[in-house]
Amino acid sequence: MNTDYLDPINSLNMPEMADMTFAMDFLIRAKEGVRNLSIALTETASPDVRTLLRNHLMQGIALHQEITELMIRKKWFHPYELNEQYQLDQLSAKNTVMIGQMNLFPGDTSRKGMFDRTPDEHIGGHYA
Repeated sequence: MNTDYLDPINSLNMPEMADMTFAMDFLIRAKEGVRNLSIALTETASPDVRTLLRNHLMQGIALHQEITELMIRKKWFHPYELNEQYQLDQLSAKNTVMIGQMNLFPGDTSRKGMFDRTPDEHIGGHYA
C-alpha cells in the first residue's frame, strides 16, 4: 500500500482516475436533474412554466446522453458489459479504501532538499 502520498511516483494514473470520477459524478448529477425536472413538470399547472421545464428536461436528457457516450468511448463506463463494469467498480472501491486508509497528516512532512531556496528569496527577503 502507498505509505507516502507526497511522493510523485504515487500519482501515476491519477489524472485519468480523477477524470473518470468527475465524469461519473457529472453523469449522476445530470440524471438527478432529469429526475427532478420530471417531478417538477408533473407538479406545475402553469403552461409557461411547463414549457420552460419541458425545454430544460430535453436539454438535461441530451446532456446525460452526451456524458454517457463520452464515458463509453473512453471506456470509463460499460452499461452493456456488466462483467467489465463490475471489474471497474471493484477497482474503484479498492482505490477508495486505499485512500481512506492513507495517513493524510503524517508527523513528518519535511521535504527539505527538494527546493534550493524559499519562493521569495530572489527578491531579497521573506515577505510571504
